[in-house]
Amino acid sequence: MGANLHNTSDLPPFILTGIPGLETSQQWLFLLLGTLYAVSIVGNTLILYIVKEEQSLHQPMYYFLSLLSVNDLGVSFSTLPTVLVTFCFQVRTISFDSCMAQMFFIHFFSFLESGILLVMSFDRYVAICNPLRYATVLTDARVVFMSLSVIVRSFCMVFPLPFLLKRLPFCKVNILSHAYCLHPDLIRLPCGDITINNIFGLFIVISTFGLDSALILLSYGLILRSVLAIASREERMKTLNTCVSHMCAVLIFYVPMIGVSMAARYGRQALECVHTLLSLIYLFVPPMLNPVIYSIKTKEIRRRLCKMLLGARF
Repeated sequence: MGANLHNTSDLPPFILTGIPGLETSQQWLFLLLGTLYAVSIVGNTLILYIVKEEQSLHQPMYYFLSLLSVNDLGVSFSTLPTVLVTFCFQVRTISFDSCMAQMFFIHFFSFLESGILLVMSFDRYVAICNPLRYATVLTDARVVFMSLSVIVRSFCMVFPLPFLLKRLPFCKVNILSHAYCLHPDLIRLPCGDITINNIFGLFIVISTFGLDSALILLSYGLILRSVLAIASREERMKTLNTCVSHMCAVLIFYVPMIGVSMAARYGRQALECVHTLLSLIYLFVPPMLNPVIYSIKTKEIRRRLCKMLLGARF
């Protein structure tokens, strides 16, 4: 049986689930999730349009913000198909290859977001700690290089995952805990030895999320030290205010992710819907809130957005 499972036509399908205990309300839940999708897609598309059209935003910080918006759109479109068919049309089955593809894209964009937040923290560090060299350090060529680096790193980290899963035998009913395919969920299902998968999974988490979060904390430690050296309280607050949007983006990405990890590792006795809700927050909240935060906190984006929506001069 194990040998046959390596034939693509014999690979087992997976069963998607909605939110346990709320099966009768699935279509109403999709209205909520559909609203989150709409806010995310419209918000991030507007950010991209405004950065493209507003000449004053053609600088490294907003190039990285554009990359973050593209990434958030990728997260939304990665989960949308299966969430739609599960909650709206009650279609529960997904083929093995489709599940692997979705898992690849969800985790690719998740790792990529971590890398983007890291390079954005470097941008804030240079802008505050070494402002006179900002233009020479963050040239257009260097911004492109940094962006391509985090994209290539994310791809290289996630690329082996589908192949490591595909080599394993699946010999039982493969019911997933969510309406989409996540590696921690899939790794519970094979009948064979998953030691290599676990080791590789731990390695990529430490070398991306672990390393990135440590470097982000370091950059903010250096930023804080530089800010505290400013004599004027008003100037200190003004300088820190330039980091608020990025700090919020870091928190709304890492806090839900830590919650999902802690629940998976230590909350096995918790209700299944708790795990599902945490994963929904992790995948839905950052793409929705990022454009809202940057629209509120960035004067140029807010002015252009108000002009577009209200037709007024700001």
